[in-house]
Amino acid sequence: MSGIFLKTAAFLCLAIAFGGAAAAQDGVIDAPTALRLQSEGSIAIIDIRRPAEWRETGVPAGARAITMHHPDGASGFLASVLSSVDGDKSAPIALICASGVRSTWASTFLARNGFTQVYNIKEGMMGRGQQPGWIARGNPMDPPPAQ
Repeated sequence: MSGIFLKTAAFLCLAIAFGGAAAAQDGVIDAPTALRLQSEGSIAIIDIRRPAEWRETGVPAGARAITMHHPDGASGFLASVLSSVDGDKSAPIALICASGVRSTWASTFLARNGFTQVYNIKEGMMGRGQQPGWIARGNPMDPPPAQ
């Protein structure tokens, strides 16, 4: 197995062990709310999907592209998110992935590491259950970040 796969698997195991979805439930928001809060300057959206996924669809307009599948594992992801908010763990952030599974785990992980305003766009980019997702809602998109 590749090193990245093992680090990602270890990250997900840690996130599940520290509370899984339960800790993130209170911080779930839908895509329209996230878009509104971002346009008001009240929240930063972070797209945590893989770079290949960004290339397939683009990213939410104005979002920061920080993959949770960081080459340095969970600690690299944590450092990247922390850097994106200038070290302010109280800065409001909303995480989005494809369908809400990874953003649920990552929300829990960041909260367990001291972030106090982490929100989960649980419907994701592609939708989940009755929620259509960022793309199907016609929310604005940016091209994928340069890699």
